[in-house]
Amino acid sequence: MTLKKGQKALFLVKPIASRKVINTETHKNLVMKNVKTVLLTLALLGSIVMTQAQRKVVRVYPKHGTVVTTVTQPKVFVHNRTNFYFSNGIWYKARGRKYVVVGAPIGIKVRTLPRGNKVVVLNGRKLYKYKGIWYKKSGRHFVVVNV
Repeated sequence: MTLKKGQKALFLVKPIASRKVINTETHKNLVMKNVKTVLLTLALLGSIVMTQAQRKVVRVYPKHGTVVTTVTQPKVFVHNRTNFYFSNGIWYKARGRKYVVVGAPIGIKVRTLPRGNKVVVLNGRKLYKYKGIWYKKSGRHFVVVNV
């Protein structure tokens, strides 16, 4: 294409560079390298997802009447001349050398509430709930109440 005097070109055309010719072995090596990179990336992302999934801890609390052989670091409470054991928010009574899961005795006093308790205002009263057990603040203690 030739331009006349005073005409401007609208676009420039560059010649296409010649393609590099590669043999089949080099092609296979490039493909394998790409496949390895993709697999490594997927493995890395999968491990990140798995570590995120393992951070959530689900606790299963035993039903009333379940018998266990050991209780971890129990606190002993005496209520109406009966020993109750409190550990991880669960109440136990001793039966021989084992422990039986029981409901919290109404009227028993504890100094601290288990972690994860919820504050609930019921009929204008501030109560605390944890795993179906209701507590009310009484001085420096919390008393188990029936709601």
